[in-house]
Amino acid sequence: METFLIRALQLILSLSILVVLHEFGHFAFARLFKVRVEKFYMFFNPNFSLVRAKKINGVWNFKFFASNIPTNERPKKDSDGDVMHDTKGKPIMEQIPLEELANDDWRKYPDNTEWGIGWLPLGGYCKISGMVDESMDVTQMNQEPQHWEYRSRSVWQRLPIIVGGVLVNFILAMVIYAAVLFTWGEEYLPLKNAKYGLQFSQTMQNNGFRNGDKIVKIDGLPVEQKADVVEKLLIEGKQTITVSRDSQLIDLKLPDNFAQKILASGETDFVSIRFPYVIDEVPADSPAQKAKLQQGDSIVGINGKPMNMYQDIVLGLDNAKNTQIQLDYVRKGQTMQSEVKLSEDGRLGVIPVSPYRFMSTISIKYGFFESIPAGIKLGWNRLSSYVKQFKLVFTKEGSKQLGGFGSIGKMFPKVWDWEMFWQLTALLSVILAFMNFLPIPALDGGYVLFLIYEMITRHKPSEKFLEYAQTVGMMLLFALLLYANGNDLFKAIFK
Repeated sequence: METFLIRALQLILSLSILVVLHEFGHFAFARLFKVRVEKFYMFFNPNFSLVRAKKINGVWNFKFFASNIPTNERPKKDSDGDVMHDTKGKPIMEQIPLEELANDDWRKYPDNTEWGIGWLPLGGYCKISGMVDESMDVTQMNQEPQHWEYRSRSVWQRLPIIVGGVLVNFILAMVIYAAVLFTWGEEYLPLKNAKYGLQFSQTMQNNGFRNGDKIVKIDGLPVEQKADVVEKLLIEGKQTITVSRDSQLIDLKLPDNFAQKILASGETDFVSIRFPYVIDEVPADSPAQKAKLQQGDSIVGINGKPMNMYQDIVLGLDNAKNTQIQLDYVRKGQTMQSEVKLSEDGRLGVIPVSPYRFMSTISIKYGFFESIPAGIKLGWNRLSSYVKQFKLVFTKEGSKQLGGFGSIGKMFPKVWDWEMFWQLTALLSVILAFMNFLPIPALDGGYVLFLIYEMITRHKPSEKFLEYAQTVGMMLLFALLLYANGNDLFKAIFK
């Protein structure tokens, strides 16, 4: 439960930062071109809001846990005082004149933005006046365009308002990457220094790899680190790999559909660095602490079967979950045994020594001015990599790997780690920027598509067409949201 809460808090904080700054990008350009922003909310607020605030006559007004303000509309009446209806029998709505509203009614002051925090932490929004968006404010759009509205601006002013969110997200990612490099630097393990070799998933082994192999080249070119292997095999689709095995170089050939096989298998870590299982910390009340294991103990066997690599031992423990085992370990040069009652998840409950402690790594420190171009380059590389792997979504295997908030939350570490938090926040910012730029109605990219159409034809799409497109886009996004989170639920129940 504690792990769930830590991951959930990291996810909510990360998404809150990203969404608020994304919407601020829209807000900033709207205000730059003197377009009204009616509402700016962190999180969604169906029916009520945790906090609402608005500056009225120079004084900030606050409301807490209050119902939302109704839209500024009422049924339109004819000269006899009867409510007018359209051809479908629905009442025709009209905006309420401001002079008819009470002085304490926030709707009387539309020039000022209503700021708020909703109760549903799934995003946020910035409601721009005169824009067909998820609010579907039909009454406002049926009125003549006003000079303060988005729709009254030129296409060259509307375009920055739309792309402002994506622009801010991508700039934010590069700023975060630069800050991370400046604060923590960069450390990685060159594959040539992986003296215990690599650990391969079952799919990799089925295609000729053996645990302990060292990857030397891919398509005849040297590879520097593990991330390069993942990039070239899974994303770029390289097929010829040269490995070092027992002091010999061996060429392996992967099939054309190798990436699909990996995705179908669900193997999230199909190649990893092998290293010994040495205990770094023994938390209180853990199975290891009850078995009197100590810091520095090196595990070398389970139930009399010799094994000393971390990955092999983790697999052996997982196969013996919720049972009592004999654990063989070395302490100060002496081999010892202990009886250990494993937990239901097959864990000793210890923190192992990092693999970096056994092998020589490359550590790079960045000064302030050095970190800026390095952060920009890293941001572009992350975007390029994500764009390349996006094609996998359109495969049968890739679509099954789509995940929702559960999958995103699992990306965050089980303990709070600020370096990892900011690394993942920067990556999510890149993903958010790219996904929002897809040419789908209801996303920023959909609006851009319609603006490009207007530039070419010199005619705006009709408001009715934009409303229909918005509806279709929202339905597509809602279906995708259900599918992705449904995948998470399916995996949680059946896998």
